[in-house]
Amino acid sequence: MIKQPNSDYCFVCGRNNPHGLYVTFYDNGRNEVTATHTIPEAYQGYPGVVHGGIVAALLDEVVARVAMIGDPHHFMMSVKLEVKYRHPVPTETELTAVGRIVKLRGRLGKAVGEIRLPDGTVAAEAAMTLADVPAEILASANLEALGWYVDK
Repeated sequence: MIKQPNSDYCFVCGRNNPHGLYVTFYDNGRNEVTATHTIPEAYQGYPGVVHGGIVAALLDEVVARVAMIGDPHHFMMSVKLEVKYRHPVPTETELTAVGRIVKLRGRLGKAVGEIRLPDGTVAAEAAMTLADVPAEILASANLEALGWYVDK
């Protein structure tokens, strides 16, 4: 598995965001991104259950990261994200998030993902349409200022 970069202040992957989740992502070099992570109880909606917005954020990140397989500087953004919540996602429990490429061609793509409970049950799933980040945004992006790197 290939460790993907993180940034300094992204809510999901940022290493210096005091309110972030600090998730680390890996890809298989072909078509899939994974992360194993425990969401603290501070991110609950109902007692012991991860807030649905946090579930959606984790799915958004793991699914969009499929664009970086083979090129950690290929940034795409969500155009449409559909989330299906199948089971409550517990806090303080090791979860596995997976994103898979459906189709990446040109400036648009489609990908899917899921969050699995320790027993393999799919607790939430997502389908996403992605688009390349607009050139004018990338032109002003400073990867060093973002703190975009693979940490140790």
